[in-house]
Amino acid sequence: MFNRTRSLQAAATLASISLLAGCGVFTSESTDEEKPIVVGTTSAPSTLDPAAAWDGSWELYRNVYQTLVSYPTGAATPEPDAAEACEFTDESNTAYHCKLREGLKFSNGDPLDAKAVKHSIDRIGNIGVEGGPAGLLGSLDRVTTSGDRDVTFHLKKSDATFPFVLATPAMSIVDPQEYPANALRKADSIVGSGPYNLDSYKAGKTAELTRNPNYKGFAELKNNAVTIRYFQESGAMVSALKKHDIDVTFRGLTSQDIVDLQGGAAGKHKLQLVEGAGTETRFLVFNPKDRWAKNPAVREAVAQVIDRGAIVHNVYKDTVEPLYSMVPTGLAGHTTGFFDTYGKPSASKAEKILAEAGITSRVPLTLWYTTDRYGSVTKLEFEEIERQLEDSGLFEVTIKGRPWKEFEKGFRSGEYPVFGRGWFPDFPDPENFIAPFVGERNNLGIPYASPRITDQLLPQSRRETDRGAVAEEFEKAQEILVEDVRLLPIWQGKQYVAASEEIAGGERALDPSTIMTMWELSRKTSW
Repeated sequence: MFNRTRSLQAAATLASISLLAGCGVFTSESTDEEKPIVVGTTSAPSTLDPAAAWDGSWELYRNVYQTLVSYPTGAATPEPDAAEACEFTDESNTAYHCKLREGLKFSNGDPLDAKAVKHSIDRIGNIGVEGGPAGLLGSLDRVTTSGDRDVTFHLKKSDATFPFVLATPAMSIVDPQEYPANALRKADSIVGSGPYNLDSYKAGKTAELTRNPNYKGFAELKNNAVTIRYFQESGAMVSALKKHDIDVTFRGLTSQDIVDLQGGAAGKHKLQLVEGAGTETRFLVFNPKDRWAKNPAVREAVAQVIDRGAIVHNVYKDTVEPLYSMVPTGLAGHTTGFFDTYGKPSASKAEKILAEAGITSRVPLTLWYTTDRYGSVTKLEFEEIERQLEDSGLFEVTIKGRPWKEFEKGFRSGEYPVFGRGWFPDFPDPENFIAPFVGERNNLGIPYASPRITDQLLPQSRRETDRGAVAEEFEKAQEILVEDVRLLPIWQGKQYVAASEEIAGGERALDPSTIMTMWELSRKTSW
């Protein structure tokens, strides 16, 4: 198992910042008469079948399905949930064994056994949904079972991050009688074994969750029921919160919403804002097939001009933080490599870089962004980047945007010279901020050959189960990323939960992968 004493810093460990002076309160015990806590979010599920989702659907899954391992409150490394115990059984980290808890059942009464676990993992690869979670299982060779409670995952190569993969909601355990081995389940319902049962679901509108009396795992439910309301845009969601039509919001708050709450709106509407560290990141990607973006001097000049502080302040109102490495603050291997190399933004230094490469006229660059995946503020961010590059006198910049589905097709086909990407981690490990973006086949659709990273540093890090001890490998990997400037980190997000002042638990309700654990929420009762 992982060495907890040297584990990763908990990126999602939250510090509650109450914007209201509170009177003495205590958390009430849940009662049968307690009304559901209503949670608002802009992240509606794309599907109810875990084999198809590598997106915001995970937020619902975490609360209604179970995984073998997951993250108890305050933990930054996976611990047993549906499993009683899990561990690597060999020194090379190629065999990972789990023993299930006794007496596990799905919400329909069917037994949850080792065969169900194998079925759940195998069907992800068997179905192979395009854009689905099969890519997370690249190191898995096969799954074997012994009796009803023992499951072993045999890996093709050493991979100490495999427990983190198993902790993702994509690896939710499903009932073989309800979820076909070679096809997706089509019903608008869920058969799971998590802390809650899904009582009813209206796609894009609501999900009604009630306490699962048969749940066996580490979660301690502090409420009996939660209603999730899905909103198309944040304005309507925040309005519903101010009217107390909903109790909590946890995804979709804009920077202006946060500033307004910090500036007095919270007190006016009897709300509180909880702020904590986050691991969401934004970065620029350069296409080596483009005439200009393939030139290292052009990439270095852009890196020399970009003013992250201005983007953070002017666009995001200081609700995010500048980021100078692909691995964010709070994780092993984080560095300030881009700041160490380029220092403060400087047009004169950028001009010298270009001149030494024989470039004396303005460089034409087209920057692309997605219009609907990260919120409307993304356009403002790219307008700020355009302004910075234009004002340097060194670039002629055009910015263009497309909806996500079209945008994704474009970058995967190599259409864009430079484009912006955001990243919400699959799991809180430095590996997940580098490995997806390098190699001949990567998440960006543009080959990035870096043999030292892919063939040496990453494999070395995967042999180490103590993930707090892999800093050296990732620091070296980021030295290469800084030298190449194929990826240019811009900022790192924070996490915010806005809630009615009568709601407790917001500071505990976000796990390290920025998913809300609804069971931590409760209502306060006055002394």
